[in-house]
Amino acid sequence: MGKRKKAAKKPTGPRRREPLATTFPCLFCNHEKSVAVQLDKKAGAGHLSCKVCGQTFQTGINYLSAAVDVYSDWIDACDTVARDDARDAQRRGTATVARQLAVPTQPGDLSQPNEYEAEDEEDLDDAHGEAAYADE
Repeated sequence: MGKRKKAAKKPTGPRRREPLATTFPCLFCNHEKSVAVQLDKKAGAGHLSCKVCGQTFQTGINYLSAAVDVYSDWIDACDTVARDDARDAQRRGTATVARQLAVPTQPGDLSQPNEYEAEDEEDLDDAHGEAAYADE
């Protein structure tokens, strides 16, 4: 006796691609979907502007660029400016603690000590000191 035949499944069509976003949250005013991106591929420029706070940004694009590329360039440019401002303020000695903590450091950057590393070193010193007295 043979097995019962199963009904053949109909082939599914190609999956529908979801379009990429063209509106994003603003870095300065924190409003959702307030930043609109326009791409002018003929001129090779991407324009970004916030509807709420009026921030604008422009960058060069190519034929493969999308709106998210312009947005990521804006984030990188803002991060670079924040790092440069923090370095300048640190050189002048007027950097505030909040400003230093707001700018993330690179993993290999040793110019700013990590607050957790300092606590760990103190804990290790305490542990070594207690171990020396435990032998007596």
